[in-house]
Amino acid sequence: MDVKKLKVDLSRFDTAPVTSVSRVKLTPAGCALDIGDGSERGEYVCQDYILNRLGRPHRNVGLMYTYYPLDKEWPKRSSEAYPDMEVHGQWDYPYDDYFPYGGGINGDRNSSVFRQMRDIRRHGQDVTLTLTIDIRVNDDYLTAIAKDLRSFGRIWLRINHECAGTWFTHNRRYGYKEIADFFVRFHNILKKEAPNVTTVFCSGFIKPDGKMEHEEDFLEAFRAADVLSADKYFSLHHGWPFDVCDKGDGTYTVNDRHDASGYIDVVTKTIARLKEINGGVVKPFSASEFNADGDVTGPELQGEAMLDFARHIMSRGIEGFRNLSLYQFRDRGRLGLEMEDPNCPEVGIEQPLMKDYIWMMNQKFFEPGLELLEKLEPGADLKLPMRWGAADDAEGLRLTVSLEKKPVFFEMSFSEELNLMISVNGRWFYKSPGVRMIDCMPAFFGSDGKEIESPGEIEVLIFAPPADGENPVTDEKDWDINYRTVLTELPGFRIRYESCL
Repeated sequence: MDVKKLKVDLSRFDTAPVTSVSRVKLTPAGCALDIGDGSERGEYVCQDYILNRLGRPHRNVGLMYTYYPLDKEWPKRSSEAYPDMEVHGQWDYPYDDYFPYGGGINGDRNSSVFRQMRDIRRHGQDVTLTLTIDIRVNDDYLTAIAKDLRSFGRIWLRINHECAGTWFTHNRRYGYKEIADFFVRFHNILKKEAPNVTTVFCSGFIKPDGKMEHEEDFLEAFRAADVLSADKYFSLHHGWPFDVCDKGDGTYTVNDRHDASGYIDVVTKTIARLKEINGGVVKPFSASEFNADGDVTGPELQGEAMLDFARHIMSRGIEGFRNLSLYQFRDRGRLGLEMEDPNCPEVGIEQPLMKDYIWMMNQKFFEPGLELLEKLEPGADLKLPMRWGAADDAEGLRLTVSLEKKPVFFEMSFSEELNLMISVNGRWFYKSPGVRMIDCMPAFFGSDGKEIESPGEIEVLIFAPPADGENPVTDEKDWDINYRTVLTELPGFRIRYESCL
């Protein structure tokens, strides 16, 4: 049954509980929270599920893809193209075992990468696309990718990440200077063909001698990139999934056991050195992969270092540190908020890290701010412009709703075919264009529920991300970074304080 086609009786919904209406703007958090969703270690999880588990959207959601179109077996995934190959590590395949990027020259706009990017953006988030790419490809290939990304708003692109290492295909096939030169070449093409794309150069950290890893080779890439980045785990079982690690084995590392002080120190010094390289300019720094491995710490202690770092940055901050991205939501190993059920990959098994992460998500420092733009009359005719730029730059609506006490039923109805992200009492909900009614009671019970005064008022926020997940081409000069629509009618409310018993 297609519930979107049902004719629902909405006569019991009205706007009587609304006491004030304002136009508001989302602003950046003190430190933005991003999350990885799918990689060589796990499948993509739809955004409806993640939103319902965590209670609010992220700023960015990370995807991981690879593009080696000049290889003979392309576009098969590497592990599928070489099923009989003897491998002893995750990166032993001829090219990286990420999902194949389905775009580019003669690409398929309905392939998984595009479906996932649309899903992410419909749910009020932007995309961080990690792309390992063969640097042999000519400018035509890169121009085609840039054109692929033009309609996806403020997308971040990590090009050949962790490039100070030795494990990825780009490091095994090419030198560090070649990798940096390719980054600059691709960056310049993007600025011409898709200026909405933010480029991320993910290399390494500062060395004991005070210089960056491969600093001379990477110099021009450091200067060209929009965002600088490095990946570091508090602990990591790098032999996964080819061995089981026990204490004393050589297949795992522990950088900072249950204390983030070493991580804080190296990140602070790295950002300071990058500032010097860029002539005193502090470029945003992203911790694009951030976690401790439960294979090493055990599930119960996994979140300790993460919470230690969160408390430090909330109280003291780190200059230039703008976001961290947890790796990842669901994992076949122990690097996720959920572990993939081996009997049914579509099922996730919650880990103790989930509780720690939700605590961090609910701290004001990691939440977007809210700026008042204009107060409106609740009963006035609306023709309210809605602008979606990003999860931390969007103009929408704030309603104040009066409550007698904690409700038994709290539902909202909508007459317009709009794609909306809605916050009720601090808990976020998604409404797709065909949905007429949403049940908002999860905002009042369980771990997401906040205390309600009797009587009291709560805040309802409404924003409108792109309905198709892409920005349509319009006459506006900024069409590729801002999506605009108009709200002409307030939602209706059905609030009840007694059940039908």
